[in-house]
Formats: sequence, structure tokens, C-alpha cells
Amino acid sequence: MPLETPTFKTIIEPFRIKSLEPIYFTTPEQRAALLAEAGYNPFLLRAEHVLIDLLTDSGTGALSAKQWSGMIASDESYAGAQSFYRFEAAVKDITGFKHVIPTHQGRAAEHILFANTVDKTKAVLNNTHFDTTRANIEAQGGQALDLVIAEGRQPRTIHPFKGNMDLEALEAAIQRIGPANIPMVMITVTNNSGGGQPVSMANVRAVSQIAHRYGLPLIIDACRFAENSWFVKLREEGYADKTPLEIARELFSYADGCTMSAKKDGMSNIGGFLALNDDGLAQRCRNLEILTEGFPTYGGMAGYDLEAIAVGLYEALQADYLRYRIRSIEYLGDKLTAFGIPIVQPTGGHALYIDARAMLPHIPDAQYPAWSLNNALYLLGGVRGVEIGSIMFGKQPDGSENSAPLDLVRLAFPRRVYTQSHVDYLAEVLLALQQQREQIRGHRIVWQAPVLRHFTIRMEPV
Repeated sequence: MPLETPTFKTIIEPFRIKSLEPIYFTTPEQRAALLAEAGYNPFLLRAEHVLIDLLTDSGTGALSAKQWSGMIASDESYAGAQSFYRFEAAVKDITGFKHVIPTHQGRAAEHILFANTVDKTKAVLNNTHFDTTRANIEAQGGQALDLVIAEGRQPRTIHPFKGNMDLEALEAAIQRIGPANIPMVMITVTNNSGGGQPVSMANVRAVSQIAHRYGLPLIIDACRFAENSWFVKLREEGYADKTPLEIARELFSYADGCTMSAKKDGMSNIGGFLALNDDGLAQRCRNLEILTEGFPTYGGMAGYDLEAIAVGLYEALQADYLRYRIRSIEYLGDKLTAFGIPIVQPTGGHALYIDARAMLPHIPDAQYPAWSLNNALYLLGGVRGVEIGSIMFGKQPDGSENSAPLDLVRLAFPRRVYTQSHVDYLAEVLLALQQQREQIRGHRIVWQAPVLRHFTIRMEPV
């Protein structure tokens, strides 16, 4: 009689580790001195002084044996390298877009796109713009409007697709602003600023229909397209039997182009691309690329980077990998919810987001609760996250200051880097923080840059 196989609960990483990088412990006293030296800005800490680094999932992942194999055989020719054509073929196979323009990372793709489409008369509509997207639009004088559904601004509301765009708000904005003043509609998958929340295929389809009815192109911010495809498979009717690759191809079929940081779901340490169907726009973008990034068959990347992305785009779509990645985030979310720590629910793809306003109600918005919580996380456990809140999004183009809709600490997990024991340690640190939360103090600004201030800002405790 055959054995019945139970559903095993332990999460195991779907890979074997063949090389390792040591990490080092610091004392609380050392961390206090290091954070003060960094101006109370975790961005300015040296990585060697961080035990578990969850600042970002961008470019911080581990490469696979297959990626290393491709990199060793890369072609470093300046123009027309074989590595570019392998990269181009992978992008076209997955996205279906006609023109593929490589860039050194995602924000370069945004800069090239918006420099050719946005000026002070224009507005770009999105579910939620992330920091560099917004900054690149505003640098051209344009306006970046966020139109996420109401549930996307409610951390503890349960909704399967909290990244969805508000369709009524989209149509109203197009009519109010006028199609002539809107160079494109964008949709970010998954919605990073709103908790790594996915967008449904039905919503992408509906946004596409509205945009195209007004003659507007739809551009996807595709940094985490594979994770979004997995959520569609899990949560949306009619997709359970489809592969992530099939879902991704349908997702892109509704759009006219995409920007991509391949440092996320390209599984690469560096790189990105702009992909378009519009011949004229693609030519203008290539002209600017030559000026700022390099020749259009390398775009600021080495041949071995192109090879890593050509392999990584497919590895990001592997079902076993996606199952492990999404479940690991959910596992931590379950632990924190059991501790009473307020998080954005349901858990998203690449990261877990703590609602700092709810966790630290004694710290007013003007003293930046999420920034303060993130610093406390480093001081207590040597863990570095990032604030997604009023430091990142509160400063307006006219110089005024507003509280961000959400004040979150994002714990973004590098791909294929940490194990379940790291996650369990992190849960212990967060529980200790929860128990001592009333002792956490706020912060004030000492110095700030005029644009993207969070990268270099200097703070001090109140």
C-alpha cells in the first residue's frame, strides 16, 4: 500500500548553497556609534556593519550556477555583441515588445522614457509611482498622480489585489486633465509603495482598455512582473492552471511598453531595459541612450550582465522559486501578526511592510515614525530596512511638506540570499521591538538634498 504524502509545513529553499559570504555581529554600543556617524540614515551605513540587510531587494540577490556559466562565456564587444542578442531574445520572448533598449538600471530607463515624453504641461497616471519614477517625472516638470484603489491605502484591509488602479478615478483624471496632456498611463506591478501588493489581470486589462480608448499608451513598471504573475495564479479565477510565463506574456500583451529594473525580477546585480512598440519613440529613446548610457547593444551594461539577465528573467518565473519566495514573506507576516505587530495585509511579494504609524502612535508624523522604527531595528538587532513614508514621499515639488498616505518600514528580501533561520531571527528582533516600542524616539531633519532626499538625508533623534 503506497504511503500518503502529507503537506509539509517547513519552508525549504529550492536550491543548494555552493559559496557563501560571512556576516559579522556588532554590539549594541557599536551600532549606536555607527548610526550616529551615518547621520541616523541607514543608507549611509557600511554594509559590513549590517547583520541582515533588507534595505532593498534591488541587485542584492545571489546568482545561479546557470547565470555564472553564461557570464563566463559572455561577449564583451562594444557593438553587436552576442550577449545582447541573447538578452534581447529573452526580453522579446517574455514581453512581446518590438524594441528592447538596455540600460544600466531601471531609473535610467525611466529617465530616457520621460525625457522624451514629459514636460511641465504633462501628467503621468499610475496606481502608485515609486520614488525614482516620481522623481524622474518631476525632474522634467511633469506631475505624477497616484490612483490606487482605496483598499491600497488601508494597511489592514484584506483584498487580494490591493495594487489595483481605481478605474473610475483613472477615467475622471483623463477627462479632467485631457488626453493631450497625458503622455502615458502607467501601472506598477507589484505596487511597491503600497506594500508590494499585486495587480489583477482583470485590472490591467481594464486599465488598458480605458487608456487605449483615449489614445493613450499603457506602460508597465515591470520590476516585479514575475511575483505579480504568481499572485495572479494563486488568487485570480481562471489562472490556476497557467504557468507564470504564460501569465506574464498575457500581462504584457495589454501594454505598449515597459520599464524594467532587472535588479529585481531579472535576478541580476545590475541592469534594466526600456521596451516599446512605438517605432518613433523607440528611435528617440535610442538617440538619448547613446548620449547618456552607451551604444544600444550594451546600454551601460557589460556583456556578462546581459547574460545574467537573459537567464535570470526565466529563473524568476520558475514556479518552485516563486512558491518559496512568496511563502517565506507570508511566513514572517504570520509570525508578526501573531505578535500583534501591525503590517500591511495580506503580505506582498518581495517584502514585508510594517505600519509604523500604528505601531508607534506616540511619535507624531512630523517626527517620522517609520524612519524612527527603522533606526531602532538596526540598533536592536543589526537589521537594516528602509522607510517608505514621509521622508521618501513627504516633500512636494514646491518645497512644502506633507505626510505620506502610508508611513511604512519595508523589509525587502534579497533573492536566494537568506535562509529560514535568518527570518526566525528577524522575527525575534521585531518581537523585542514591539515589547519596547514606547521607548522609541522620533527624529528630525538636520540636512536634506533637494531631490530623492532619503538617500543622503542626515537626521538626529528628538
